[in-house]
Amino acid sequence: MNATSDVAMKSEDVLRVELEVFRRQHRDLDEAIAALAEKPTADQLTLQRLKKQKLRLKDQIALIEDRLLPDIIA
Repeated sequence: MNATSDVAMKSEDVLRVELEVFRRQHRDLDEAIAALAEKPTADQLTLQRLKKQKLRLKDQIALIEDRLLPDIIA
């Protein structure tokens, strides 16, 4: 199954909990990336992996937000 169909099958309460967990993980990754980037000896490969993981979380957050807040036709 792909991520879109997984999101579509979950209840609204489950989606809200997952959304908060993903947002917290996204913030934690942001802080970790910032801390690692400040080091002059930062491992660039690790930094790159953390950034990709952060982007995946951002995509998941966007999917869940779209599911919870459908477009309103004016």
